[in-house]
Amino acid sequence: MSALVGTAMTGGYGGADILRGCTISANSGEITVIVGPNGAGKSTAMKAMFGMLNLRTGTVLLDGKDINGLPPQNRVQCGMSFVPQTQNVFTSMTVEENLEMGGFIRGDDLTDTIEEIFNLFPVLREKRAQPAGELSGGQRQQVAVGRALMTQPKVLMLDEPTAGVSPIVMDELFDRIIDVARTGVAILMVEQNAKQALQIADRGYVLVQGENRYTDRGAALLSNPDVRRAFLGG
Repeated sequence: MSALVGTAMTGGYGGADILRGCTISANSGEITVIVGPNGAGKSTAMKAMFGMLNLRTGTVLLDGKDINGLPPQNRVQCGMSFVPQTQNVFTSMTVEENLEMGGFIRGDDLTDTIEEIFNLFPVLREKRAQPAGELSGGQRQQVAVGRALMTQPKVLMLDEPTAGVSPIVMDELFDRIIDVARTGVAILMVEQNAKQALQIADRGYVLVQGENRYTDRGAALLSNPDVRRAFLGG
């Protein structure tokens, strides 16, 4: 079942359209990856689905409900969570305080959810009292993802989650993303590390100039010779 669907999305910033009729969907319990060259509209498509820019045309549905008119904070309350590429932690707050901030919209006890995050990212348990600004880049990303999961979202959106981290940390983050998807959360992820991301993707979209160029299972895109030659380095 598609938890989130953006259909025929056209829009951008100011008067220029970056998206030109693209369609993206993310299913519950699956990892969906958006890849493509720089300037293809990958992050713009995700931000449009999260309500961070207005679409000129197109619709965004969450569990079949039209959410086009909702601002981002209301989409969070409906079950969406978004992790931006940069400035995604409160650097002066401790790891645990960051997680508590993630659950600000909830009125119940956060203890069990924080424990789930610590089980998912054990290093965060060790550093729970340490300011997030003192952590490594990979550990900060774990804090950012953990904080986004505090709302217990139906859809988790990740914008370049492995940007600037080592290959070892990238593999670890991808493993944890797989674990999150197995709990039934729909994962929608934009990634520059296209080959590695498609290896874990249930479904992939290749965008070019704001349009859908290829859409298929992750494994099928990896084995497509045209995709490999044009976007994956052969």
